[in-house]
Amino acid sequence: MNTFQGRFAGKTALVTGAAQGIGREVALRLAREGARVALVDRAPLVEEVRFEAGAEAIAVQADLETFAGAQAAVATAQGAFGRIDILVNNVGGTIWARPYAEYAPDQVEAEIRRSLYPTLWCCRAVLPAMLAAGGGVIVNVSSVATRGLNRLPYAAAKGGVNAITACLAWEYAEYGIRVCGTAPGGTEAPPRRIPRNAAPPSAGEQGWWQQVVDQTTASSLLKRYGTIAEQAAAILFLASDEAAYITGVTLPVAGGDLG
Repeated sequence: MNTFQGRFAGKTALVTGAAQGIGREVALRLAREGARVALVDRAPLVEEVRFEAGAEAIAVQADLETFAGAQAAVATAQGAFGRIDILVNNVGGTIWARPYAEYAPDQVEAEIRRSLYPTLWCCRAVLPAMLAAGGGVIVNVSSVATRGLNRLPYAAAKGGVNAITACLAWEYAEYGIRVCGTAPGGTEAPPRRIPRNAAPPSAGEQGWWQQVVDQTTASSLLKRYGTIAEQAAAILFLASDEAAYITGVTLPVAGGDLG
């Protein structure tokens, strides 16, 4: 994918879930395109990505499933850079794939905590900084899995992210704050160095996950998974001044699958 030199010059961005996957790619591209970047993750791997991002980047370890963690991450970024122009809420992801009747109550709660609360809390934590600065951009990473198989709690969480995007854009447009989202489809990525679920999958779980893969591919008009670079490109566009007249919408990035 192309790098647009200087597209984010003079901007400060905070990227959550920056240690791996889409968040890592977004953070590194923002840095290459001129932004000062706060890379936030609860995994210590985020320090390695900060080294790749260069001197105008900081790494922040925080648990964004709590408001205290989100506040601390925002305060650290503000302390280092003085302002936050862009927030990319990327934390989330399916922990288990199974029919809903097979989910234990604690698993349902864990899926919601992972894929809804980090976005909810980080938006709340960053708003005072953006209001004080007179504007900003928030890009929330949702999912087209709001319609899909074997991931109902995750789908519910990402449906909540879509609602946050629409409502927050409406509330804060008059203050110069744009709020957009992307809804990735299936995305090929290297194996996670820290898996979301450390327990090895059973044969049944492998079968349920294969149903997810098959449905995701079939739902895409392009009949393939996307790449991390393709997901990052859409996020960076929405975060940039090129998208200055876009707010309140969630863009499917899923090969024609609208979710």
